[in-house]
Amino acid sequence: MQTRKFEHSKRGISNAQMCILVARDRSGQTLDWVPGKEPVTRQQLHEHVKTRLAPNVLLVTDGHAAYRHFAREAGITHEAVNLKAGVRMRGAIHVQNVNAYHGRLRSWLQPFRDVASRYLTDYLGWRWALDGGRIRSPESLLRVALGSSKLPNFNT
Repeated sequence: MQTRKFEHSKRGISNAQMCILVARDRSGQTLDWVPGKEPVTRQQLHEHVKTRLAPNVLLVTDGHAAYRHFAREAGITHEAVNLKAGVRMRGAIHVQNVNAYHGRLRSWLQPFRDVASRYLTDYLGWRWALDGGRIRSPESLLRVALGSSKLPNFNT
């Protein structure tokens, strides 16, 4: 699990950027969420993430302190990798699945040029559907867009 700021002109924390928290498992199941412009807090993690994690999960994160405190309070096994020190993995412990998703998300968002923060969640939903191969045809895109499992009959 990691948070990333998506903005091309500035790096690090700033009020010009929105955080996007991404959690992925090895099978590609993805949870993403926009905590806001500030770094994610353990209270936000309890509110938005805890109910979506299995009790026996191994939470692998970057070194942000909020993850460590959240995992301890939630009783979740936690391992952190020190990305700032260049440590990307320790055996099977890594966040490369999340890093790869961030790269695809960043590349995909780039042509849209400065997505408005109020629409960012919609773009994340769109990317989620595309990334997992959930939309394989125009018909499935229409089903997702309509929020329906049944397509209307356009032939009548």
